[in-house]
Amino acid sequence: MRNFWPIIFGAALLAGCATFHPQPVSPEKTAAAFDARSLNDDGLRAFLETNHVAGGWPRDSWDLNGLSFAAFYYQPALAEARAQWAAVEATKITAGQRPNPTVGFTPTYDTTTPPPWILGLTWDIPIETAGKRGKRIEQAEHLSEAAKWDFVGMAWKTRSNVRAALLALYTARETESLLARQEAAQSNVLRLLEGQLAAGAVSSYEVTQARVALTTTRLARQDAIGQSAQARVQLAGALGLPLRALDGVKFSFDGLDQFPQDLTAPEIRRDAVLNRADVRGALADYAASQSALQLEIAKQYPDLHLGPGYELDQTDNKWSLGVSLDLPVLNHNQGPVAEALANRAAAAAHFLTVQTTAISEIDSALAGYDAALKKSATVKSLLDDMQKQLDSVHAQAQAGAVEPLTLANAEVEYATGAQSRLDALVKAQEALGQLEDAVQSPLTLAPETIRAVENNSLETPNHPSK
Repeated sequence: MRNFWPIIFGAALLAGCATFHPQPVSPEKTAAAFDARSLNDDGLRAFLETNHVAGGWPRDSWDLNGLSFAAFYYQPALAEARAQWAAVEATKITAGQRPNPTVGFTPTYDTTTPPPWILGLTWDIPIETAGKRGKRIEQAEHLSEAAKWDFVGMAWKTRSNVRAALLALYTARETESLLARQEAAQSNVLRLLEGQLAAGAVSSYEVTQARVALTTTRLARQDAIGQSAQARVQLAGALGLPLRALDGVKFSFDGLDQFPQDLTAPEIRRDAVLNRADVRGALADYAASQSALQLEIAKQYPDLHLGPGYELDQTDNKWSLGVSLDLPVLNHNQGPVAEALANRAAAAAHFLTVQTTAISEIDSALAGYDAALKKSATVKSLLDDMQKQLDSVHAQAQAGAVEPLTLANAEVEYATGAQSRLDALVKAQEALGQLEDAVQSPLTLAPETIRAVENNSLETPNHPSK
């Protein structure tokens, strides 16, 4: 049985060893996998169903909430942030490891007294002092917490990018529709003016003005068509999908004409100052710097090294027990302690900078949102008055009280007002988006959603990021 002990000992040493499994990255395969992505993917369907996202399958249309979850499923930047968090999380394993003992074999050859060989075996068993291991673990936990908040911040950014792209698509499509209506009205004006020019009732200057206005509107409409195509590209990028994946997809813009008042409440602002992802992340970084300082202070106290040994000397069995430790006579770890102190001060300053920036962004977003709401309300009131005016002109035209040219000009004027109303609406929605990004309120992105994003693990075999 004694002959098997070396084998058993070696097997025990190798039992906990990890083995390497190559996972090569092929640009061709990853590009092909990206091109194959779509909004009809079974994995995406399961992800939506698991997180109780409303809507049947296949979906008749995709609204902001559905598109946000599609981005949470596909967006590679979010997968990268999750992988970085996992990498930091793994450092807790390293921090918790205890130092391994070492063994030394020191055979000696004696030329004076037989038998000549003296066999020696020594051990070095390190014992950490001053709670260094616990402080390492604490530091790693704080760094992992900071990485988690970086990941949450990326989730907010992903949702924000989807919202901005969807709003850009809505703006381009609505603009193109309004300009088409304005173009039709201006074409009617030009036709009537050309008839009057032929009758000598107007000058050629007036006709030229109308023609220039019509051409300008046509150019603006062509720009809107181009902006619509560009918005589709922007939306595909925000979702982490190829552009062709949006072919034939219907989008719902419900809610883009609504302006919630809850986000302006004082308690929302106070909560954002304390709990925004970047604020929480900076606070975790500061806590990690505290733990790092504690660790460097603990390193002032030397670790113990037990060194039991055995020697077979000229057939005599000799046992020894040694104890060693570093002597802190030339330095007391002052340098690393000073660096850790400076890093803690820097982390505190960074936290104040992040929190101050957050307060400034929130206040600016609140002011911008309030101003945009007031302007939107004013433009809506103006458009309502213009609608009443247009209805009146229509009634007069049916009664024969006004000329067709007057009605055509009224329709052009209303179309211009409708464009102003759309511009004000879009500005207000952009201000709302900035406010949502600034306060990062659960009213916009619930904690359940964040947990769903966290649980969309890279370890899922069929996940597109694999």
